Parts: sequence; C-alpha cells; structure tokens
Amino acid sequence: MITAVFYKKGSDFSGFRVSGHAGYDDHGFDIVCASVSSAVELTADLITDSFKFKAETEVADNAVTLKIAEISEENQKTASKIIEGLKVHLDFLGKSFERTIKTKISEV
Repeated sequence: MITAVFYKKGSDFSGFRVSGHAGYDDHGFDIVCASVSSAVELTADLITDSFKFKAETEVADNAVTLKIAEISEENQKTASKIIEGLKVHLDFLGKSFERTIKTKISEV
C-alpha cells in the first residue's frame, strides 16, 4: 500500500511524504504506482522548478519527502494549494483503486 502523509501548519499544507507500493500489479505494470509517481514528480517540479519556491526534498528507495522552506505568506498559500491538489488526486486514485493508497494529514 502507498502511504501519503500531508503536513499542515494551521490551514496551510507545508509538505508531504509518499512511500510504499500500491501492489495493484507486478512491478513495471502497476498503473497505480505509475500514476502516483507521476503526480508526486509533477507536484515537486511545480513547487521547486516552475514556481522556484525553496523546499527540502528527499528521494529515497520507495519514498519521496518534500517540505516547504520559509517563504512569503503569498507563496506559502500557492504552494499549499499545489500540495492540496496532490492530496485530492491521491484520494481520488485511492477510491478508484481500493486498498492501494492511504492518505492522512499530520499537524506540524
């Protein structure tokens, strides 16, 4: 199962950690894993490359973590909405492909 933890400070998302495997199909054929990987990469690229927001990222075996650094309030709101979009997408995938993705929110 893929576990996605979304970090929140007050009402704003401040980061996320996505880890694990969906187990929907064999390695190389798992459309859920491919969908999640693509969505996570897009989210990280939007935050760090497109918007140029400062963030700490860590890519490990089967896990990606991104934490927004101290940025302006306006930029924090934008980054929060991008991360919220990832959560909405992963929740949708989790409903479409039961028992493959679990999301939760952690206050930091």
